[in-house]
Amino acid sequence: MLEDKNQERTSLSELGEFGLIDHLTKHFKIHHKSTVVSVGDDAAVLKFPKSQVIVTTDLLVEGVHFDLSYVPLKHLGYKAVMANLSDVYAMNAEATQITVSIAVSNRFPLEALEELYAGIQTACTNYKVDLIGGDTTSSNVGLVISVTAIGHAAPKKIAKRSTAKVGDLLVVTGDIGAAYMGLQILEREKAVFKVNPNNQPDLEQYSYLIERQLKPEARKDVRGILESLEVQPTSMIDISDGLSSEVLHICKNSGVGCNLYEDKIPLDPQVISSCEEFELDSTTIALSGGEDYELLFTISQDDFPKIKANPNFSIIGHMTEEKEGIHLITRADTKIPLVARGWNALQKED
Repeated sequence: MLEDKNQERTSLSELGEFGLIDHLTKHFKIHHKSTVVSVGDDAAVLKFPKSQVIVTTDLLVEGVHFDLSYVPLKHLGYKAVMANLSDVYAMNAEATQITVSIAVSNRFPLEALEELYAGIQTACTNYKVDLIGGDTTSSNVGLVISVTAIGHAAPKKIAKRSTAKVGDLLVVTGDIGAAYMGLQILEREKAVFKVNPNNQPDLEQYSYLIERQLKPEARKDVRGILESLEVQPTSMIDISDGLSSEVLHICKNSGVGCNLYEDKIPLDPQVISSCEEFELDSTTIALSGGEDYELLFTISQDDFPKIKANPNFSIIGHMTEEKEGIHLITRADTKIPLVARGWNALQKED
């Protein structure tokens, strides 16, 4: 919930816009020499002498992307940063700076925004990125958060969606589907709470799934692992909208087809057991769930020996000629056309 009713509330109007920014950002530390000027001037100043700059932005809207009835504000701040850092890491780049802008309604006291920024600060500390600016304004639709992430990489190291080649192997980090199942559990408990507010759920058996939904971690480590293995990905994308959508993005942008093997998709045991409980197909959840913030990439077949035994990676398919199409190869060895059924914020509700 937003607040403890016994907690003192400080109205945002007492601080004003610039006072609010100063208050929320005063404890953030600078981690990079590339940050020349940060919060407190008309604009930030960055210096990247020998690399290309990566910039990405995400917008999160209350009621569309998050539900504050079960998402703590501190977790929300952390996750908002993760969503953007993941996009930088999906370019095989290093993330170095972020900006954060918020629009907030008068139902939020200062203490609520302190919680939000505590999560943002924890993310900045854990991932060594600098907060260098942003904006605040009022809102009549609840809370809106916009985060921009900035990073850099040597030109030859950058991995795009558009450079996969026929014969490349398709690789995924970690496991997928857990974030979506965590959301299903939280939504179920919200429905139970509405009926019986005194109910205290025991969610320990779902701890991994709920953590993947409320406090995901971006894969900062992958860039370093691949570099140490002397593997340069031929293309890369992060899994935010569902595995099927991301495979289709790579195929479309690269002009290739793909065979994705169902039995190779990595699933955590909690995903499998919760799918059985909810009577959902685990492969469907892996393909369409989204918000895993793992990385999906392709590599040359020549690099197979370098990664085949690495526990961070699963080889789940290979790229084919475009004319062969994009298919899921089922456990029964049946070829099914792969379609995108992942998250779409603009999709109309039934």
